[in-house]
Amino acid sequence: MKKNICVLIAGIVLGLSVLACALPGGQDQPSATEDAPSSDQIETVVASTLQALTPDSPNPPSEDTPAPSSDLLPHSLYFVNNDNAGIAQVFRLETDGETITQITFEPAAVGSYDVSQVDGSVAYVANNQLLLINADGSSRRLLIDGGPVDPDYRYAEGINSPVFSPNAQTIAYGHKGLVLYAVSTGVSNVVLENLVTDPISGGLTPAEIYIPQKYSPDGTKIVITVAIPNSDGISSGVYYPAADSLILLSGGDGARVCCGQQAWTSDSSALYVGIPFVGMFGSGLWRADASSGNLTTLLPAETGGNYNLAAQPYLAPDGQLYFFFANLPSGGEFVSRAPLQLVRSAADGVTSRIVLRPETFPLMNEALWAPDASFVIAAIAPSDQIYQGGILELYYTDGLGSMVSLAPFGQQLKWGP
Repeated sequence: MKKNICVLIAGIVLGLSVLACALPGGQDQPSATEDAPSSDQIETVVASTLQALTPDSPNPPSEDTPAPSSDLLPHSLYFVNNDNAGIAQVFRLETDGETITQITFEPAAVGSYDVSQVDGSVAYVANNQLLLINADGSSRRLLIDGGPVDPDYRYAEGINSPVFSPNAQTIAYGHKGLVLYAVSTGVSNVVLENLVTDPISGGLTPAEIYIPQKYSPDGTKIVITVAIPNSDGISSGVYYPAADSLILLSGGDGARVCCGQQAWTSDSSALYVGIPFVGMFGSGLWRADASSGNLTTLLPAETGGNYNLAAQPYLAPDGQLYFFFANLPSGGEFVSRAPLQLVRSAADGVTSRIVLRPETFPLMNEALWAPDASFVIAAIAPSDQIYQGGILELYYTDGLGSMVSLAPFGQQLKWGP
């Protein structure tokens, strides 16, 4: 594969938490969650992450950190970490903030997964198979067997990224395109088909690859990553299953958005999109209209000689927007690991914006908001060479409570029902 294809796929995979990554907590040499496409650049990233990770958190808990109570979390928290054999599995942290239960027991690493918000069942991918288990880990059943797949084309042809519909009747997943699996009948329907290998050259042809990310709260649409191999094309789109139509996000001062930084509004009418780095994409904050795909720029990539970096936006039920933000001097071609701060603003991202806590989060790889935005759980990388997952820490957005340490490591954070 050409190097620019690998860079493109790496960008998608990093955002979707399916790039090989270290998951400390099992063995000294943790395994990857999924194989990544081969390239010099990706191999460098993977090699740097496959290390034993036991350093202290960069934000250690204070002495007066309160002990977790039975109602610390509003729902159980799911995440991926290594088991005692060094194999990536799905775990669940109970609402007491202390009890951790292993949910999957696969001989091969679990890559991506999702949790039903109806009954807590878990759909996940391991060994290029789509599997389903009950909330307690019982009744493991095989839904789809993708068979052998060329590692160079794993993210074009392999099974990836299962996503439950809100009513848990459908599982969207990627497998040579966007596929909808009907739970009641066991029938899969390819609704957007990838163009993969050229029979003559054996290389990827210029075509769109579709990777599902999130159903809208009302279940009528799915936000997906759209990638075009052999080009710099990578963005997001909104797929409407009932109409079998795809609307690409566009506008927003030439913004190209993707890879898990999108957040639906509660009424499913719009998406907030934040990018906290400069390089393959321009940084900034946007609001996307789900019906038209039009992006409205809230924070441009650059203002007055400074970059605007925004991550993990969340429009809370009270109508206020919570996100991580930094405003840094521009000038460099690449900005990563910025010292983001936790902020709150009006829905436009600018009005009445205030910093909520004194900490900075330069090594945050992922975040999950409490439904009412009363706190956020951040995955803080143990080192600057780790690009997925981290130490799980809870921060209250009122700025009053101390940080609460939840787990030594986790990634792909999801709420249970």
